[in-house]
Parts: sequence; C-alpha cells; structure tokens
Amino acid sequence: MKNIGTLDKIIRTLVALLIIAAYLWGMLPGIWGLLLIVSGSLFSSVMSGHCPLYTKIGINTNK
Repeated sequence: MKNIGTLDKIIRTLVALLIIAAYLWGMLPGIWGLLLIVSGSLFSSVMSGHCPLYTKIGINTNK
C-alpha cells in the first residue's frame, strides 16, 4: 500500500540527490559516506511509494 505523497517524494528525491552530490564533491569523507545508504533508502521509497517507517508510526502522506 502506498503511503508517500507527491510532495514527500519530491523532498526525499532532493535530499537523496544532495547526499550523493556532497559525497561526490568530497564533503562526506570516511564514515559519513555511509549516508549513501540513506540516499539509497530514500530513492527506494520514492520508487515504491511505500515507507515502512511510516507504516509503523501510522503516517500516510499519500492523499
């Protein structure tokens, strides 16, 4: 069941792209590069339209 709305998808995409850009520009060295996993998770939720955390805490931005 989809629980991510359009505005939420846009915000998640922008945040994921900012994380990737910061990593590529060398702004996230070492352990901070693990934020790439977060960006992958954000992209995954955008593509599927479903956020497991939202399900657990009862949030639905898909209106």
